[in-house]
Amino acid sequence: MDRQSAPGLLLAVDGGNSKTDVAVLSTDGTVLGRARGLGFRPQADGLDTAMDLLAGIRARALTAAGLDHGTTVDAIAAFLAGADLPHEVQALRRAVAARGWAAVQRVDNDTFAVLRAGATRPWGVAVVCGAGINCVGVAADGSTTGFPALGPISGDWGGGVDIGAAALWHAVRDEDGRGPQTLLRKAVTSHFGVSEVAEVTAALHSGDIIPLRLSELCPAVFAACDQDDRTARALVDRLADEVAAMALTILRRLDLGGATDPSGTTHSGDQDTEVVLGGSVLASRHPHLLTRIERRLADEAPWARPVVSTAPPLLGAALAALELLPGTDNGLTAAAVRLRRDLAPAGPVEAVRD
Repeated sequence: MDRQSAPGLLLAVDGGNSKTDVAVLSTDGTVLGRARGLGFRPQADGLDTAMDLLAGIRARALTAAGLDHGTTVDAIAAFLAGADLPHEVQALRRAVAARGWAAVQRVDNDTFAVLRAGATRPWGVAVVCGAGINCVGVAADGSTTGFPALGPISGDWGGGVDIGAAALWHAVRDEDGRGPQTLLRKAVTSHFGVSEVAEVTAALHSGDIIPLRLSELCPAVFAACDQDDRTARALVDRLADEVAAMALTILRRLDLGGATDPSGTTHSGDQDTEVVLGGSVLASRHPHLLTRIERRLADEAPWARPVVSTAPPLLGAALAALELLPGTDNGLTAAAVRLRRDLAPAGPVEAVRD
């Protein structure tokens, strides 16, 4: 397919585990075309397969924008699941570059998209808590840091699956007598429509229930916490402490309480550093969870300002693509304002199998 350059155009990619969103936009912030497909999963499906899936979604977005599939744009910002370890990030950067989709590119972990979408500036900290948990940070000078976020093997706990698994653990021990009584026992049996918690354990063991479904128990844990169930409250407290620990660690690594940006402005401890809280678990805004997170941050990093974000990660990718071009001013341009308006949460977009 012949390549044709299309100056003044950008590509934004949010490649998550469950879905992949691509948008074609102009440098004035106008969204020209969008498409959604299945999740970007290079570890599970293989890098080539994942890239082919992304190529198909990109092609549909270009079609929606009235452009040829061979169009090369000015810049692409692609935030992708599976970009966890340094060698994985480098492999994905090479794979995107090899496709020749853009003159300039940024390829990074998908958590950075949540940060850019939820923050008012290109720097700060983001903790994402959905099915799993992750945290990244960007300093005012552009340096970045984060965690491998590979689950228990990399020291992580949190997210819907971990909370649900812990709820099941306590429910089992209530039922068989090894642990205290808890409202979580009834919550588990009611949610899965069984009479005994042991039936859920057996279904997980046999594969009739996939482990990801344990994340569905999160609302029940929050509800039990609200009813002063000590076991549920301990789980919510643990999650809050994990979120705070991640954010505080990144704040210290990047010295975000005293950073200086490229303009020479010093961001001292008396200026806000945004800590974006994203993902379905944090976006639920559970009062006890958020209050405990806010208290930990206030005690140990009083300049940090937690911000709950429901902005779509695709917005973060679009803003990052815009900032790859010269002349942008920290996301405060008219183009950025237009993107925030047009890519605000709307109705659901159907995923298409490519």
